Amino acid sequence: MVKSFIIFGLGRLGSTVAKTLYNMHNDVLAVDMNPERVKYVSENVTTAIEADLMDEDVFDDLGLSNFDCAVIAIGSSLDSAIMATIACVEAGIPLIVAKAPTKRYGHILKRLGAHTIIYPEIDMGMRLAKQLTDNGITDYFELSDDYGIIEYEVSENWIGKSIRDLQLRRDFHVNVIAIRRAKDLIVRRVAEEELQRNDIIIFFGSDDDLKKLQHE
Repeated sequence: MVKSFIIFGLGRLGSTVAKTLYNMHNDVLAVDMNPERVKYVSENVTTAIEADLMDEDVFDDLGLSNFDCAVIAIGSSLDSAIMATIACVEAGIPLIVAKAPTKRYGHILKRLGAHTIIYPEIDMGMRLAKQLTDNGITDYFELSDDYGIIEYEVSENWIGKSIRDLQLRRDFHVNVIAIRRAKDLIVRRVAEEELQRNDIIIFFGSDDDLKKLQHE
C-alpha cells in the first residue's frame, strides 16, 4: 500500500530517506529552504519545494493532515525543527520521526510531541567506537539500550567446529542468527554448519552477554 511521507530538511539524512521512500513507491513531499538541495532531490521524489519553516504560513499550504508520516531531519536549526514538530503534531500526523544532534535537542522535540527521536551522529559514534575497541567485531547494530546485533569474525579455535559444538547459547546466552560466508548468507541449519576461516557469525543478545563473548 502506498503511503505518504513529508520530509523536512534535505541534508544527507533527509535526502537519503526521501529518495529511498520514493524508490519504494511511496508518495514523498520533500521540503527545504536551500534551493540547491531541493533541486538535487526534485527528480527522485514526488514533489520537492523550497520553504522557510520559520514562516508559519508555509504549513497552511502543505496539507499536513494528509500525511501518514513526517520525518524532521533538521539538525542545524532547532527553531525550524520545533516549528515543524509543532505543526505536524497539530495536524495529527500518526508518526513523527525527528532527528536530533544532541540528547537535549531530542528531549525538546520529544516533549513537543515527536514520537521517535533518532541520533545519527551519536549512534554512529557509538557504533564506530565498538568496532575499534572490540576484538573480532566487524560490525555492530544497536537495537535498544540493552540489546544489539554483532557480526563477529570466526576465531582460530572455532574453525572446523559447528555452532552446536561450541555451545554458544548455553555458555554465553546469545543467539546465532546467520553465518556470512563470502557473498553467501547461511540462515538454515546454522547450528550444524561447520565453521570455516573468514566466516562471519551474526549474533543477537544483550550487550553484557555479547561483551563476554568477545573475550572468548
